[in-house]
Amino acid sequence: MLDVTVIEDAEAAAVSLDPIRARLLAELAGGPASAAMLAGKVGLPRQKVNYHLKALERHGLVELAGERRKGNVTERLMRATAASYVISPLALASVQPDPDRFRDQFSARWLLALGARLVRDVGSLITGATKARKPLATFALDGEVTFASAAERAAFVTELTAGVTALINKYDAPGAAGGREHRIVVAVHPTLKSPEPGPSDAGPENPELTER
Repeated sequence: MLDVTVIEDAEAAAVSLDPIRARLLAELAGGPASAAMLAGKVGLPRQKVNYHLKALERHGLVELAGERRKGNVTERLMRATAASYVISPLALASVQPDPDRFRDQFSARWLLALGARLVRDVGSLITGATKARKPLATFALDGEVTFASAAERAAFVTELTAGVTALINKYDAPGAAGGREHRIVVAVHPTLKSPEPGPSDAGPENPELTER
């Protein structure tokens, strides 16, 4: 079972978003089960569960893990193809975000568009690499920083921009024979905390988090 996989097909996305089918995916992420085993957990008749499982199987969201005999019946044991799923913007291709449409490094919505493109591109790369049975070279860096003030955050962004730009200029070789093109995305945003009683963190009392 994969840890995470990307759903690129619109019909598969619609199937996965159905509440009952999403519940079945969650149950099957914990291990193989038959329609009869799942029926009691989701509170539906076995035949209804089997109907939903077949829909999930048609779109590659679940697969056959094995079969077992129970009395005069042979039960199909199904399992989820991944522990979790991400829906690619390709599932809504005609309205997917395009970060090239506008560029504003301080816009949270532009950051969201960049994130959507990242999901789309990496998802497509994973799909292609899987079909070709080839490894995919990727790298990710994740961390958190607490800024003492908005001025410190602004200084950090300035230094980060200068540092990354210097690295790009140092290693960029657009005319190199056999060169390997890579995209670089660096994001800085407030850490998302669990909601607490009181005014919203993004409300007027905290203008640092409002959209530009």
